[in-house]
Amino acid sequence: MSQWIPAFAGMTIGRRSLPIANLTRRLMRSRFLRFALVGAGGALVDIGALYLARDGFGLDLYSGRVFSFLCAVSFTFFANRAFTFGDAKRGRLARQWLVFATSQLGGLAVNYALYAVLVTYWPLAHDEPAIAVVLGSLAGLVFNYAAARRLVFRAG
Repeated sequence: MSQWIPAFAGMTIGRRSLPIANLTRRLMRSRFLRFALVGAGGALVDIGALYLARDGFGLDLYSGRVFSFLCAVSFTFFANRAFTFGDAKRGRLARQWLVFATSQLGGLAVNYALYAVLVTYWPLAHDEPAIAVVLGSLAGLVFNYAAARRLVFRAG
């Protein structure tokens, strides 16, 4: 995990650590924060894949979101496996990915329901679906963390 702590986290002045260094060190030890950071990266993958599906493949906003979810869940699986839950037991990769993807379906239901309502009834979200993706992702975050921690990446 230490390779993920930013370089400035160890900075000192004389014998005293900088307050930002202590705060950064504590925050990076927070598994939930690391999960949220990976989730933010996953939201960016989700958004990029959604725009690719819509503008590149000609899919509508609803079926394009299925494609973007698969891209995002793959990204978040590998990032969480390495960064958030690096100390967890390792299973067979394909099986662990499948359990992770399945465990994220509850969060996806919350996420997608809010997304669908927003792109359907809020003109700004319809024109800029990234807004709905971000709000939906935030809605599913807590559920997804609990599922990942308890079902997929159990303590070793």
